[in-house]
Formats: sequence, C-alpha cells, structure tokens
Amino acid sequence: MPGRYPQHPESLPVIESAQQRAERVKAEKGFQARFLMREVGITEAQALDLIELIGNDTNSLLREARLLKK
Repeated sequence: MPGRYPQHPESLPVIESAQQRAERVKAEKGFQARFLMREVGITEAQALDLIELIGNDTNSLLREARLLKK
C-alpha cells in the first residue's frame, strides 16, 4: 500500500518555524524597501514605514511612494 506522501521529498509539506518565518518576513521587507528606494528615490525609513502601513502590495507601495516623493 502506498504511503501518505509520494516518494519525492520536494513534494512533502514544508514546515516553517516561527523564527524562520520571522527571518523570511524581515528579508522580504528589506528587499521591498530597497526596491522602493531604487525605483522611487525615497529613504529606507520612508520605505519601511510604507511597508508597515500598506503591506506587501507592490502597486500600492509604488503609488504611495511616488506621492510621498512629490
């Protein structure tokens, strides 16, 4: 009788610890902040503030960053 999961490890569910998730979220915020800084020319603090307020919707972040830059 076949097992619950296929034999290929890449098809197994990924379990992420709270620390791993926190590190991933921090890295994603840093990536988005650098993207906004490069694309729009706002400061890192401004970019991080926008990410905290808006979340990770790239189009919304770009729109608000452009308004902030004016």
